[in-house]
Amino acid sequence: MAPAGPAGRAFNTEITFYSAYDNDPPGSRAIAYPNARHSQAGGTGTFADPLTLASDPREIAVGTVVYVPLVKKYFVMEDDCAECISDWGGSKVPHLDLFMPNGNDDSVTACQEQLTPAGRVTVELNPPAGRAVSSGPLYSGGRCFSG
Repeated sequence: MAPAGPAGRAFNTEITFYSAYDNDPPGSRAIAYPNARHSQAGGTGTFADPLTLASDPREIAVGTVVYVPLVKKYFVMEDDCAECISDWGGSKVPHLDLFMPNGNDDSVTACQEQLTPAGRVTVELNPPAGRAVSSGPLYSGGRCFSG
């Protein structure tokens, strides 16, 4: 693994999770900005293949890469999040909604709730390559990421 370069910008934000199960339209991996990086929600969480994140494009520019230490994964802004847009548009509350692959039924909801922290957490905008990355999925086969 290459050494990490200079740090990106620290950003304090609320974090939630979504999956195909609770996407819009439901059951799909459709994203608002296909070709920002992916044609549909996905990724593995590495620097080279970040997972999709949704937010308000006025809060975080489409295509921005974010490192989330909470789950040790990289994400890229390429989708809209209605709640995030409401939060940012109303009282400028920062909110990122992180895509959780492999969640195609209601069993993923408990995992989303388990991983959602109370309050804001610090993430890194425009991070360098080389941050620690968990190789395991956030959710798979009924199992939730455990760090």
